Amino acid sequence: MLRILFLLIAGMSAATAARAQQPGEAPAAPPVRIAAPAAVHKDGRASVHPFWDHKNLWLFAGVGASRGLDYSSTLNLRRRGDHEILLTDAMVDNHPLFAGIEAAGTAVSIGAAYLFHRSGHHKIERWVSIVHIGVATGGAIRNYSLKTAHPLPPPAP
Repeated sequence: MLRILFLLIAGMSAATAARAQQPGEAPAAPPVRIAAPAAVHKDGRASVHPFWDHKNLWLFAGVGASRGLDYSSTLNLRRRGDHEILLTDAMVDNHPLFAGIEAAGTAVSIGAAYLFHRSGHHKIERWVSIVHIGVATGGAIRNYSLKTAHPLPPPAP
């Protein structure tokens, strides 16, 4: 909050200085942007981490695994005669296309985490993957728990 107030005051003072300039004078130097300080741990070291650190690698592996689980549960759902809610049956029945959609979902999740990492929102960066894992795994559990849409043929004697 204090940082926002400081940036607001700095922006207002730069605008006031620009208006106070007399006609014919050389323009004033642009205001100096101060980089936001990195978060600091109690022992004084910065909390900025590399994007491909140990935690993110495990989270991204979890996203990929949960998308794989969603892929297999959706194919199981289709084999039992039910319909996918979010995609058309033609997309799901085309296995290479459906695998590409699942891989693209994983890539989008990693990309969103990277954007949050670059903008300094490191907690949100981690939560993108955590929420994605939860939603994909929840969808797979739902798919596996649905009743079969058509009766299975009786077992052969």
